[in-house]
Amino acid sequence: MTKALGSWNTISLGMMVFAFFLGAGNLIFPPMAGMLAGDNLLVSMLGFLVTAVGLPLLGLLAIAKAGGGIVELGRYLPSKAANAIALAIYLVLVPMFGIPRTCLVAYELGLVPLVENANQLTLIGYSLFYFSAALFFILRRGGLIDSVGKVITPLLVMCIAAIGFAVFKQPFAEIAPAQQNFASMPFGQGFIDGYNTMDALAALMFGVLMIDALNSKGVTGKAEQFGYLVKASLIAATGLTLFYVVLFYLGATATGVAPEANNGGEIIVAYVGFLFGPKGQLLLSTVVGLACFTTAIGGISSFSTYVNNNFKLSYKVTAIVTAACCALVANIGLTQLLVVSIPILIGIYPVAVALIAFNLMVSLFKRPEMSARLIVGVAAAFGLLDAIKAAGVDMDAFNILPGFSQGFAWLLPTLAAVIVSVLARPVKEQVVETA
Repeated sequence: MTKALGSWNTISLGMMVFAFFLGAGNLIFPPMAGMLAGDNLLVSMLGFLVTAVGLPLLGLLAIAKAGGGIVELGRYLPSKAANAIALAIYLVLVPMFGIPRTCLVAYELGLVPLVENANQLTLIGYSLFYFSAALFFILRRGGLIDSVGKVITPLLVMCIAAIGFAVFKQPFAEIAPAQQNFASMPFGQGFIDGYNTMDALAALMFGVLMIDALNSKGVTGKAEQFGYLVKASLIAATGLTLFYVVLFYLGATATGVAPEANNGGEIIVAYVGFLFGPKGQLLLSTVVGLACFTTAIGGISSFSTYVNNNFKLSYKVTAIVTAACCALVANIGLTQLLVVSIPILIGIYPVAVALIAFNLMVSLFKRPEMSARLIVGVAAAFGLLDAIKAAGVDMDAFNILPGFSQGFAWLLPTLAAVIVSVLARPVKEQVVETA
C-alpha cells in the first residue's frame, strides 16, 4: 500500500527540484540578458521564461505522465533510438558540459574573488574538493529529499531573497535602451537565451530522481506519484520564475557597474559588491556555491541512476567515475566550455522539446509509433541545421527556411509534423476471411 507524502515532504520535494535546477546557467545568463534587453526587459524576460521555466515545467509533467525517465519518454521510438537520445542528453548534461560548468561557475564567482593569484592549481584543488563533497550526498541515494530539500535549499532561498530585496530597493542605475538582438527581436532572443540554462533538458534528467525519491518515501502508486510530481513541479517553477525576475532586473539596472563584463557572472559580482560591500562577496559565494553544488548532486545522481537501471552497472562506481570525469572536464575553463556547449545545446534542444510535446499529447495520436518517429525525426533534422549555424558555419543558403535566421528552423516543421500526426488515421485492421 502506497504511503501519503504529507505537506512538508511535498514542499521539500519541490524545493529539492528547484535547487537541482538552480545551477550555473541560471546564474550567468539572466543578468547579461537583462543588461542587453534594457527597456525591452519585460518582453525579453517573457521569451526567456518560456524556455527556462515553461519548457522545464512541461518536461516534468511529461515525465510524471510517462512514469519514468528519458527512456520512458521515447517508449514509442525504436529502442536503439530512444536509448541513443537518452544517452546523448545525459552526456551533455553531466560529464561533458552541464555539471563541470557548475564547478567552474562556483569557482569563478565564489572563490576567485576571495583568493589572490588564483591559478590552474587552485582550480584543480577546488574541483577535487567540490566533486568529493558532492559524492558525500550522491552516495546517500535515498536521502536526497532530506539533505537537499530540507537543509540546503532553505539556506539557498534565504540568501537569494536577501539579494533580491536589495536589488529592488536600491537599483544601481536607470534601465538603458536595448542592445544587439534584444533591440530587434527581444522575445526571440530571450527565448534562445533560455536554452542556455539547460533546464528543459535537466527536467528530463531530474524526473527520474523525483520518482526515485518518492519510492524511497514509500509512495509507489502511479497515480499518487503523478499527483506529487505535479505539485513539486509547480513549486520548482514558481521558485525559478521569481529567481529569474530578480536576475533580469539586476542586469537591466546594472548599466556601468561592470562595463567590461564578458558574462553575467561578472555582472553579479560587481553588483553585489556595490550593494553589500566586501561582505557581499561572502553572500554571493554562498549563493553560487549552494546553487551549483545542488545541481551537481542531482545531475551525477540522476546519471548514475540511469546507468544503473539501463546498463546494470553499479550506482556507486558510476557516481565515482562520473564525478572524476566532471572534475577533469572542469579544468578546461568556463569560456572554452561555453563556446563548445552552445551549438550542441541548440541542436539537442528541439529533440527534447519534441519528446516533451509528444508525451503530453500522446492521447491525440492514433498512430503513436509513426507520430513519435515523425515528430522527433523532423525536430532532430532541423535542429541540426540550427546547431551547425551556431557553430559558425556559413549557412546563408538556408535563410529561405522560416525562422532560420533567428535560430528557429526546427519550430514550424516540428509543428507541422505534430499536426500531421494528429490528423493521421489509424491503420485499418485486416480481416482474414475463412472458408
